[in-house]
Amino acid sequence: MENKKRVVVGLSGGVDSSVAAYLLKEQGYEVIGMFMKNWHDESVTISNECPWMEDSTDAMLVAEKLGIPFQAIDLSEEYKDRIVDYMFAEYKAGRTPNPDILCNREIKFDIFLKAAQKLKADFVATGHYCQKDEILVDGKPVYRLLAGADNGKDQSYFLCQLNQEQLSKALFPIGHLQKSEVRKIAKEQNLITADKKDSQGLCFIGKVRLPDFLQQQLQPKKGAIVVIPEDLPIYNERKIPEGIDQEDFDMETLESICLPIKYNPEQGKKLGEHNGAHYFTVGQRKGLQVGGTGKPLFVIATDTKENVIYTGLGEDHPGLNRFGLFVPKDEIHWIREDLKMEIGESRRYLSRIRYRQPLSWATYLMKENGLYILFDEAQRGVASGQFIAWYDGNESIGSGVIF
Repeated sequence: MENKKRVVVGLSGGVDSSVAAYLLKEQGYEVIGMFMKNWHDESVTISNECPWMEDSTDAMLVAEKLGIPFQAIDLSEEYKDRIVDYMFAEYKAGRTPNPDILCNREIKFDIFLKAAQKLKADFVATGHYCQKDEILVDGKPVYRLLAGADNGKDQSYFLCQLNQEQLSKALFPIGHLQKSEVRKIAKEQNLITADKKDSQGLCFIGKVRLPDFLQQQLQPKKGAIVVIPEDLPIYNERKIPEGIDQEDFDMETLESICLPIKYNPEQGKKLGEHNGAHYFTVGQRKGLQVGGTGKPLFVIATDTKENVIYTGLGEDHPGLNRFGLFVPKDEIHWIREDLKMEIGESRRYLSRIRYRQPLSWATYLMKENGLYILFDEAQRGVASGQFIAWYDGNESIGSGVIF
């Protein structure tokens, strides 16, 4: 009998990874459960509950129930270096990072994968709602990252920074299922996690709110909240001109549409004060604490150097919308390296800039300095530092960090 393939499952103590481990065992793999402890700085959790201890116990009980070996691995040091420090640097610079995407690229499919390979594992598996398959291109295997079958739970966006090497070693056992089916399997198998709520909050700290976390690390600093009028001339200049082929736009037009607007306080009027521009992100509405404006106030830009927050009145303020964005050359990532765009090439892809956002069409233009992306419909709340992912149908083709 041929040797069973060995797979290490990242057991998080949640229902998705529990069912992933069960299904792999059913499929005849030799399964090892491993719990990743990513954080134990108790000073930043906002309740006395210690989420990782509870999660670790649940993961261990699931492994026991399934009759698979279990171990815990402490990755908190690597986590701090690669994720937490990066997050603070980004927020300090006035950008909006996505720690979940980085956590997958840097931790689960890098450090964790290497730990699994030390155990002579052939694969690592997670409870992500996404799928993969393999095709041949010029006689060589190419791995495709596909959306999860459950539209409401598809997590392919969070994996948009994986590469071919990482995908070749990844298994997503629940990607073809609906969430309701996953819960049903967990109940049938009497797994302790069957009714456990999905975890919220940061991908590593459990029960902590991001502003509280940031406030403990980045010092408060008073600055002005400025409201920008909606008839600022620059808003007209930034619309996509009609009647010209997008491929024929000159660089000046592309940059006026795709680069973020640089505001200055003279363009608007001061409405109040905030405690630090680095606590706010584009599109945010809560936490400004300015009353009497009639319409709700939204953040349209932050300037962490001058410590100014720029806002607009009402959710239809033109400052909230962008018709284009730019990804610098060294921030472009292709999952499908065989589909890399050449300079001067243009393509149409479906795109999203946040998890669960419906996909929308855009034109992609590759220039020497990077990728200019022009949307068919204006996108709301585009922030520097976020990831944009592009798709061909339900296949994730690549991604990049928004300038």
